[in-house]
Amino acid sequence: MRHPARTLCAMALAACTSIATLAAHAQASTPATGMQHVAWSKNANIYEVNIRQFSAEGSFNAFAAQLPRLRKMGVDILWIMPINPIGEKNRKGPLGSYYAVQNYTTINPEFGTLDDFKSLVKKAHTLGMHVIIDWVPNHTAFDNPWVTEHPDWYLKNDKGEIYPVTMGKEAWTDVTGLDYSNKELWKGMTDAMAFWLREADIDGFRCDVANNVPTPFWNYARAELDRIKPVFMLAEGDKPDQHEHAFDMTYGWDTWELFVKIAKGEADAGALKQFLADPPKRFPRDAYRMRFTSNHDKNSWDGSDKELYGPAFKAMSVLAMTLPGVPLIYDGQESGLDKRLEFFQKDPIVWKNYQYAPFYAHLLKLKHEHPALWNGQFGADAEVIETGNDKVFAFRRKKDSDVVTVVVNLSNAKQVFTLPGRKRQQLAAWDYRIDARK
Repeated sequence: MRHPARTLCAMALAACTSIATLAAHAQASTPATGMQHVAWSKNANIYEVNIRQFSAEGSFNAFAAQLPRLRKMGVDILWIMPINPIGEKNRKGPLGSYYAVQNYTTINPEFGTLDDFKSLVKKAHTLGMHVIIDWVPNHTAFDNPWVTEHPDWYLKNDKGEIYPVTMGKEAWTDVTGLDYSNKELWKGMTDAMAFWLREADIDGFRCDVANNVPTPFWNYARAELDRIKPVFMLAEGDKPDQHEHAFDMTYGWDTWELFVKIAKGEADAGALKQFLADPPKRFPRDAYRMRFTSNHDKNSWDGSDKELYGPAFKAMSVLAMTLPGVPLIYDGQESGLDKRLEFFQKDPIVWKNYQYAPFYAHLLKLKHEHPALWNGQFGADAEVIETGNDKVFAFRRKKDSDVVTVVVNLSNAKQVFTLPGRKRQQLAAWDYRIDARK
């Protein structure tokens, strides 16, 4: 069922508290880097595509058939999970992990052919969308040709053997790590990335485990790729220095954690105020941060939207879509994806009636049309507005004459609140109001 935006009565927008002033100062205090974002990204959103699980067919062609629907919803950037063949040696599960790459310059036959992929990209471009592919630079499958052709590109144990990647307490037994102290690897990896720009005309990359790969490599790779065409780069990382030369966007894990805590009743408006006033890390003014309620990792390993948010799902999605950053939608969310998708075997999304498509379409339309909501230096900071109720969070973003004000009830009960200069108002449990005006 469509949930139309609710309009706030005119309010005294200038009456923001000292918290708002502090928040604006904190967010703007880190200088811009001069990152030259591609022009089409300034008010863009991103949609993650899990080809294997997107349809029963699990193919590029089956996904391509849905492109007009996604464009109608307002999707701009398609992030397609790894398209490369999956290693067979030490494979996990019957189909293996998308992130155990057997060959960087060929297509996973499970999804179709190279021509199928090129056709998908061309169709997306015709519709006005852009395509980035998931790239796995930290490790490869054990049966990747590089293991025998370039053994010096890999990390070795004391016995001189390649070994499984360990991430914290987790052993990734199906992959082995690459050694970026070898500068020959830098060229080999960048050449493999460049292949997809030249061969399929993609628009950039989402780079897996980017924090584990040295930032100087990313700076080198970005410069080389931009020589072919201006690219858009998303890091699965959260290092401020990644924005200096290499990446347009990094992961907003910080707000994801807040959204989950709020939905579970473990945090309230105070936590969001604190985040805006004193974020855990300071990023450059022109940095894009990805805001999301789910992605492939969060869905499969942490919980479905139903598990994580329950009735708070729309409220948290509104925050992800309107706070500073680039909003992400994971495939299936527009149809109420309510299960954890299997990671190593076939488990298609159950597409229902797309009940959240109008909800997302409205929020994406707001972002496209209102410069206050645009990304990085093109948009505005969030200024907190006091509500007199720690269960109700309100903020505004103002860019010249364009103003967007958002109020969200962060609780499972009706709440009464007061905005500066206005009469007392109320919001139902997990309800929200958005006022957007130019």
